[in-house]
Amino acid sequence: MIKRLILFASMALLVVTARAQQDAQFSQYVFNGLYINPAYAGYKGDFYVNSFYRSQWTGLNGAPQTISIAGDGAVADEHVGLGVLFQNDRLGAQSNTALYGNYAYRLQIGEQENSRLAFGLGFGFVQTGINGNKLAPVQAGDNYVPTGNQSVLLPDGRLGVLYTNDTFFAGASVDNLLAQFIKTSNINATLIPAPKPHEYVTVGALFDLAEDVKLKPSVLIKDSPGAPTSMDINAFFLLNERMWLGGTYRTAIDVYNKPNLPKGMDKSSAFVAMAEFFVNDDFRVGYAFDYALNKLGAYGYGSHEISVSFRLKASKTGDPTRKCYF
Repeated sequence: MIKRLILFASMALLVVTARAQQDAQFSQYVFNGLYINPAYAGYKGDFYVNSFYRSQWTGLNGAPQTISIAGDGAVADEHVGLGVLFQNDRLGAQSNTALYGNYAYRLQIGEQENSRLAFGLGFGFVQTGINGNKLAPVQAGDNYVPTGNQSVLLPDGRLGVLYTNDTFFAGASVDNLLAQFIKTSNINATLIPAPKPHEYVTVGALFDLAEDVKLKPSVLIKDSPGAPTSMDINAFFLLNERMWLGGTYRTAIDVYNKPNLPKGMDKSSAFVAMAEFFVNDDFRVGYAFDYALNKLGAYGYGSHEISVSFRLKASKTGDPTRKCYF
């Protein structure tokens, strides 16, 4: 009986999250801002490819699985950033796949050479769907349970702005701008949650603590009308220019009244431990472990996220001695 109750509670949580959290949850955006902001394209100057795999709530049936690949670089004397972002997210019977091309125009402002203000936009497609074969209807022939795999393909866009210099960054972005407004003739489209806009605001800085030790604190606020506003408080140490070590505290916050949210929704929190290691100047590997600080944490084995990043080629116009910490 207890196992059945746990299973029922877990599946109920997955359904609520599927409706409220359209964007995939991941932690290593701190090492590649293109995941949350198209204006990040070309920030590092060099051409990079970054990929990650995330297994969330490990141990729970139907828990989220996310794969993403991002590549970007700068051209036109680093005034233009170009990037590509692919992402696939699966949560129970629900799946979401997105592909965006990103463009950023980067302006040098102020006296510092590396002081840049970038305006970014992305355009692509989102395919969202639900697989009825993974659902177990109480009554056979239920019209509200789709037959087979139902999906819709929608055009979409994202916008962002980002300011960076050698020791500070601040940015704001929004995604899922178009998909929510597109009409579809798919008769089962009402069963598929429509992507909703997500807004991101982030700010961070870099401090020298010792000759070979730097501290990078940052904050990210993520908001969507259909989900609680969340805040990430991050702190990372860079050791000898070779390893990032740190963590994140993630929690829900009250910013404004959201009358459409279910009453009594749990304001869950989580702690994230994270590391990224520079194997050499062209290759990095990262790992993050999330642990939920609520009842869910007792029924799973946390969330695991692995990332791999490598430099394809150096920028022809960039400064080879420049360090990019954001």
